Amino acid sequence: MSKKVFHVMFDDEEKLMHSAEGLVEKGIKVKDVYSPFPIHGLDPIIGVKRTRLAIASFMYASTGTALALLGMWYFMISDWPMNIGGKPSFSLIENLPAFIPVTFEFSVLCGAHGMAITYLLRNGTLPGVPASNPDPRTTDDKFVMEITTDENHSMSAEDIEALVRDTDMIELSIKDYE
Repeated sequence: MSKKVFHVMFDDEEKLMHSAEGLVEKGIKVKDVYSPFPIHGLDPIIGVKRTRLAIASFMYASTGTALALLGMWYFMISDWPMNIGGKPSFSLIENLPAFIPVTFEFSVLCGAHGMAITYLLRNGTLPGVPASNPDPRTTDDKFVMEITTDENHSMSAEDIEALVRDTDMIELSIKDYE
């Protein structure tokens, strides 16, 4: 049995959301939606799980905090103790208030860069990687909903096609894949 992928194109995000709600209510699982901008409220309809990018950001920022404090301890206290304004640096705790701005900035830097790199790796949008977008018009003004028979075992391809044709779509593309 060949597997099929349906690319259902819409010209308006409201039509897409209304159609997605109807299809999900009828038992069809929507694999993905390609749109030129984020559509608020679509994720719960098609069952997209909440992202864990915030947890990753916290871990990157914590690493930045630890590296900043370790670096300042080594550079300013251990390796070459500085005597600033007649106040020598003998411990990290005594000098911690002076190190807070640098620690905060380095934490934000590590958190932001870590999140950006994680986002690019997770989405596969690194330079040189071919685009996975099914239709280039989704980068302009069209919306494409992707449905596969692989994720809808309870329905046949003909049943899915019949339900999809009842929506407010403007174009339907059906392709076989392995």
